[in-house]
Amino acid sequence: MNYRKLGKTNFEISEISLGTWQVGGKWGDDFSHATAHKILNTAVDSGINFIDTADVYGGGESEKAVGKFVKSRSERIFVATKCGRQLNPHTNEAYKPAVLRKFVEDSLKNMGLETLDLIQLHCPPTEVYYRPEIFELFDRLKDEGKILNLGISVEKVEEALKGIEFENVTSVQIIFNMFRQRPAELFFEQAQKKNVGIIVRVPLASGLLTGKFSKQTTFTEGDHRNFNRNGEIFDKGETFSGIDYETGLAAVEELKAIFPQNDNLASIALRWVLQHDAVSTIIPGASRAEQVTANLDSLNLSNLSENQLAKINSIYTQHIKKSVHQLW
Repeated sequence: MNYRKLGKTNFEISEISLGTWQVGGKWGDDFSHATAHKILNTAVDSGINFIDTADVYGGGESEKAVGKFVKSRSERIFVATKCGRQLNPHTNEAYKPAVLRKFVEDSLKNMGLETLDLIQLHCPPTEVYYRPEIFELFDRLKDEGKILNLGISVEKVEEALKGIEFENVTSVQIIFNMFRQRPAELFFEQAQKKNVGIIVRVPLASGLLTGKFSKQTTFTEGDHRNFNRNGEIFDKGETFSGIDYETGLAAVEELKAIFPQNDNLASIALRWVLQHDAVSTIIPGASRAEQVTANLDSLNLSNLSENQLAKINSIYTQHIKKSVHQLW
């Protein structure tokens, strides 16, 4: 395992880490603590030392599983969670310091921890990034010893750029992959200037970039890839990176042709992300322990060549860019 610094936190974290949206079961299925425990142990046994969760994953069960697991291990494991998505309706007006404080305190109780290594605002509405009183709350929580660092999880580059204007924002979690390339432009440059860590989520475009899907692939009723393709429940960009499914399949077939000797497109997609120096870590999810191991295959690959990178960029430009680039 290789390790990178997470911006101003100064945490040295694994460049491939673990996101726990679907830990314990597939998206939308009942949470399984036994499965979660196996996934988490496999991750840490493999050198992963950074785990990302949220209070809404599994209705709090993900946080409970992560907290119990961390206390069962002797290694230093950095834990990041998120707050805000419990708000219903999820609006700017619903974001209030007192409410967010309660969410942070509930997360501490869920995990049985005294301090959170990193608390992240969980994709709040854009207007929230223009409210200093929201960000000031986390300075007080840090003074009280309840958190060590504040980060933000964003949908849009605009939100990321605005968020890092606040000095206490130490990291940004953002969607970035072969099919969502805009963050590598201005945002990565500004984040590096401000020493802000970058946590990459959805690196495989909800599984599209594994190369294992087809027009015949079906998803369970509770899977967001079944019910949120047009943003019916939450931001469309979280599902297949906002790309039309069949368009994505066509682009994936062209990507496969660039790498005829490698049948694991997922590892190539992760290596592509890691070639961006601004990235601190990638947090692919896993619903089985075997997926954790498969995600780590990217660490054994050499960097992609300039010719391969150019071909990937051409596919993005031809098939993807016009429909997603300026939206997020």
